[in-house]
This record gives sequence, structure tokens and C-alpha cells, in this order.
Amino acid sequence: MTDKHPALGDRGMVVANHPLASAAGAQMLLAGGNAVDAAIAALFALSVVEPMMVGPLGGGLAHIRLPSGEHVVIDGLSTAPAAARPDMYRTVSDTLPDYQETEGRENHRGARAVATPGALLAWCTTLERHGTMPLDDVMAPAIQLAGRGFTTTPYLTTCITDTAADLARDPELAALFLPGGAPLQPGSRLRRPDYAETLRLIAARGPAALHGGPLGAALAAHMASEGGLVTEADLTAYTLRDRAPIQGRYRGHDIIGPPPPASSGVHIAQMLAVLEHFDLRAAGFGTPASAHLLAEVLKIAFADRSAATADPDFIRVPIEALLDPAYAAARAAAIDPAHAQSWSPGIPGSEGACTTHVTTADHTGLVVTTTQTINALFGARIAVPGTGLICNNYMFNFDPHPGHALSIAPGKRVFTSMAPMIVLKDGRPWVAIGLPGALRIFPSAMQAIVNLIDHGMTLQQAVEAPRLFTQGHTLEIEEALYPTLAPALEAMGHRCVPSPRIAGGMNAIRFHDDGTLEGAACWRADGTPVAVAGGLARKGVGFVV
Repeated sequence: MTDKHPALGDRGMVVANHPLASAAGAQMLLAGGNAVDAAIAALFALSVVEPMMVGPLGGGLAHIRLPSGEHVVIDGLSTAPAAARPDMYRTVSDTLPDYQETEGRENHRGARAVATPGALLAWCTTLERHGTMPLDDVMAPAIQLAGRGFTTTPYLTTCITDTAADLARDPELAALFLPGGAPLQPGSRLRRPDYAETLRLIAARGPAALHGGPLGAALAAHMASEGGLVTEADLTAYTLRDRAPIQGRYRGHDIIGPPPPASSGVHIAQMLAVLEHFDLRAAGFGTPASAHLLAEVLKIAFADRSAATADPDFIRVPIEALLDPAYAAARAAAIDPAHAQSWSPGIPGSEGACTTHVTTADHTGLVVTTTQTINALFGARIAVPGTGLICNNYMFNFDPHPGHALSIAPGKRVFTSMAPMIVLKDGRPWVAIGLPGALRIFPSAMQAIVNLIDHGMTLQQAVEAPRLFTQGHTLEIEEALYPTLAPALEAMGHRCVPSPRIAGGMNAIRFHDDGTLEGAACWRADGTPVAVAGGLARKGVGFVV
């Protein structure tokens, strides 16, 4: 049994991680807009109702399949400010699990954790290039939600509670989310009037409101007063990147995803190429044998990722070597089916958690899968006074140690685990999928693809199925599988720990041969699929009196 149920339609589908965001996207489809209009409307709405996850001061990736069959990846990831340096933080450890931590958590919270945002420019540019509706129409649902307010969900309350100590340090966020010193309770009304005014300004002026406008000036002034690095010059210098997607093959399916600085396209294709040497269907879902194989390929991918996957403007990423069939065969042959191993990078090194997702499609064949974030829950946990804008903490995604592929450099794009993936079968879209969850995103997306192809799961089963995760330190197993898997995997040499949830709310669309669109969202977030069916009356139909 699954916690949720899928939705079916033939005119369009919106799956976002909050029902009001799905409704905003569906409103665009019902008004005659396309899947891009729907996706951007959903993202602006999510910036209101999922403020802990996403906002204009964040960054992300959009993977779009056009009706022509062309795939487009729009990279709006954040960049390190011009004043950033490889040694700007004091690290506390050179090994997992504390490798990413710094003294005072400066790369995690506060102004020094903020990177130059790209989300707003990416959303507006995507709409301008591929949408059909004006920006102010697409933003109307979000403006209404911010001004009139919305009902707090238990999920939002949990996120506020988990970060309350940090939120209390910022007067703007404390007033909004900790009224009277306590977290907002489920069912309470949350209004965001300052943010409504900010959204109205964006609707009128577009991304220029931030990049060269009053919102950018407010952000830069707040950064300067708090010791941050982002300046107005950083904002005006920021540019998007159009990137060619990565394509792999797995058991007769084309697996298409974003390229570096995203980990997903390369390493999902890499892991699947290794797994193709094993009979996962015979091994079965949730068995020690299949879980062991998944854990080993995850460790292989993370070993290679740490050595070579970063911003290609700064680092030469050996994509061809990582996706070479001979390399996959060699890695597969080195896996011991009975024992866990430690893995080192198999290619030469290069010199040098919390998110949201929207998946949309329409009847023309336009498909959007986009992952966007302010990085951690509530980002850097500071807001720009008077604007309702919550700052990202994207600097946490860089390696705080100098001298590595993922180390900080001025203007360098953050690397990401975002996995807005599209799977083709016989050259046609079969599944579009994505989820939030920081480092656990692309491993979880890979497991969902395996669930669909190898284990024959339904779409709803695949997005909800229990997951596992490892970088090589410990093997996290969701609680539904932990009691049955842990003893056998411990005997193989894995260090197992239970987890209530690995990564976030996955959502997906499946494309059926008869033109039906199936949407699904999982139990790990407030995800809701909204399907559009029916349509206008036949041409010439009217009433006869």
C-alpha cells in the first residue's frame, strides 16, 4: 500500500511539493498556458508556502524537453561572490562525517554563507523563452497567497521547530515563524505582506528588480552590514548557463539529466551502467543482495564525484571517462557480492538538504522537471529586512578546504546533487522525476529509476519506496527496511544506521502510450499531483433555442 494516490489526466499535469503550488500551476494550464507557465507559477507559489525550501534568492536547475524533442538545461545555480576565497573558512575536520563543517558554522548560517543568487533570473528567463503567459499573470497566485495568507501545514511547523534556535537569531524570521517565541502551529494563518510587495515589484520589473534594482541594493546593504560578501556588482555580473544534458542508457531506456556542476546526469548514468552488469530483478527489491549492490555503486559514484565533478568553467570534468562502458565494466567486476569495500576514485582527480521540486507536462509534449532551493532549511536563516526575502546558504555546498575540485573560487558555480531527470523509452518521454534532499537527491532518483525499470513498480510505488544512502562512511536505511536489511548488511561489513527519511518529497510524471499523464508525489513532503483533463467545447457547438 502507498500513502498517497496518483492523478490521471490527458491535457496537463502539475506535481509540486505543496497543494497550493500545484493549484497555481494548474491554474495556468486551465487558462491556456503551457507546462513552463505552470512550472514558474508553481515555483513562485512555493516561495510563499514553502519558504524554508525555495525563493528568489536561491538557485536551481530546469530540465525541459521541448515538443520538438530537444532537451534544454537552464543552469541558475548560485555562484561564489567575487570576494570569496578558498581559505575563507576555518575547517574543523578533514574526514567524514564532519568534513564540511567550519568554525562558527560560518558556511552554514549567517551572511558569510550567502552566495550570489540565480533563481529569479532563471525563472523569469525560462518563462520568457519557453512560456506563453506574461510574468504578472504567472505570479498572480503567489502574490495572492502572500497577501491573503495560507494555512500552515504540519510539515512547515516541523521545519520551523527543527530550526527554531537559528530562526530566533534573525528578527525578521523570528517575527514571522516564531510569533510569541513559539513555532507557528498547524492550522494557523501565515500572511507575508512584505513578501507580497516584493513579488509585486518583481511582477512589474522582472529580474531587474534584483539584478541592478532596489531589491539588489537592499540585499547588498544587508550583506555589508552583517559581514557578508554578496555585492550589487555580483548581482549585475551574474549570468545563466545553458547546458547540454548528459545521456546514458539503461536496459533499453535513455536516461537524460543535467551535466556538471550537477552530479546527477553523470553519476546516475555511471551507477546505472555499473548496475546493468547485475540482475537486480532476480535479486529483488529490498533484499540484502540488491541493497548491497546499491550501496557499493553509491560509494563508487561519491568517490569519483569528490575528485572530478565541479563547475566545468573551472575544472575539467572527465565525463567521457566516467561514462565509458569499459570503466563501468571494470567497476562492476571489482564489486564483491558478499563484502562491503572502501572505494577510491577510479579516474584522476582534477586540480583546481533542503530543496523543492516541480514536475509539469502538457498535451503538446512540453515537459519540465525543475529543482530549486535556498539550500538548507530556511537557507542561511537570515532575511533581507522589509522584503520577506530569505537568503540562501549555498556557500555550504563548496568544499571548505582549499586545493580540491570543489573548493571555493570567485565566481565559481556551486556543485549540486539536483536530479531533474527525464527517462525516454523508444525515443519518447516515459518518466520525468525529481526531488529535494541535498546530497541524497541523485542517489534517491537513481533508486526510483531502478524501482521502475528493474522491479516493475507503479509510479506511486517507485516514488514512495524505502531508500538507502551512503557516501562510504555509514549506510543509512529508511526505517521500513532497516530491521530486515541491517543484520545481513552488517555481516557484509556495512555500518548501518536507521533513518526516518532519506531525501525529500519525490514527485514524478509518467507518460502512457494512450496519451494519459500520470502524476505522483510521495509521503516525505506535502506533494500533490493535479491533473487537467477535458477541455473546451467542440468547435461550433452552441445552444439551440
